[in-house]
Amino acid sequence: MSANTNAPAEARAPHDPLARESRSSVAPLDGALWLVRHGFPVFPCDHPELKRCAGLHKTCDGSRGKHPAVAFTRGWTLDERKVHETFSRGLRNPAVAVGACSGPEGWRLLVVDSDRPGAIEDVAGAHGEQWPATMRVWTAKGHHDYLWAPPTLKLGNGLGTLQGRFDGDVRAGNAYVIGPGALHASGVLYELDDPERPPVVAPGWLLDALVTKPTFAARRTHWRDASHPASRGVRGLVTFVLDSRPGDRNNRLFWAACRAAEDAQDGREDARDALLDAAVQAGLDEREASATIRSAYNRTGATA
Repeated sequence: MSANTNAPAEARAPHDPLARESRSSVAPLDGALWLVRHGFPVFPCDHPELKRCAGLHKTCDGSRGKHPAVAFTRGWTLDERKVHETFSRGLRNPAVAVGACSGPEGWRLLVVDSDRPGAIEDVAGAHGEQWPATMRVWTAKGHHDYLWAPPTLKLGNGLGTLQGRFDGDVRAGNAYVIGPGALHASGVLYELDDPERPPVVAPGWLLDALVTKPTFAARRTHWRDASHPASRGVRGLVTFVLDSRPGDRNNRLFWAACRAAEDAQDGREDARDALLDAAVQAGLDEREASATIRSAYNRTGATA
């Protein structure tokens, strides 16, 4: 039975030991074992109940429970024995190496990350379509929907024409998502909606949208909407980044990140996430943009 997509996390009834409301020290191991038994490559991430972040990064950005504890592109496993060894040694959240996952006939994994319950259903409805029932993991804010995409499509983390129209993100290729059994920093446990439901093939309208580049005006609409909660305090810096042209995008991002870091030191709003999203929308690679923002924060002496 599928849970109501509009129900808050605390109102959802558990389906099995992976979908329980109470915390458990064995929940990460349960989730990791379920994942590898169903063909999903697993690796460990930081756990929010650890005193110190277990992530590989030099400085934690405060997003506890989400930082890879190994180099996830090569540190993943499908070996149950190794999973037992890794997740029995101490608290670690299980995560899925998206790009390492291979489905039927070599199809690749695509995860749609909705930042609120029903977000992707709303997008489907706007396209005159119905969102398919597929493998779903409930998160602290919304849900992860697992789908299969043809290996011929070069998908990444870009939203294509869904930019500004979808409250969430997608993960494909060199990416990862936190898996069922993981504990969010807020105390919410990532839960499988239905352990018996496998990923289905991604609908054609979604794939078409993801591989189609948005117009420049469409890229800017999302952040220039004053009603967007992340734009109120940082709209000027975000607009500055969005208005960048090839050849100058990285320099403009660095300048904006320096100003944001200075504001953060003065106790004002921190714009890191908004700037990263804007940089990717402007056409920068996510890794490159993240490194630029981190460099800017280090330059000003702020924590990145």
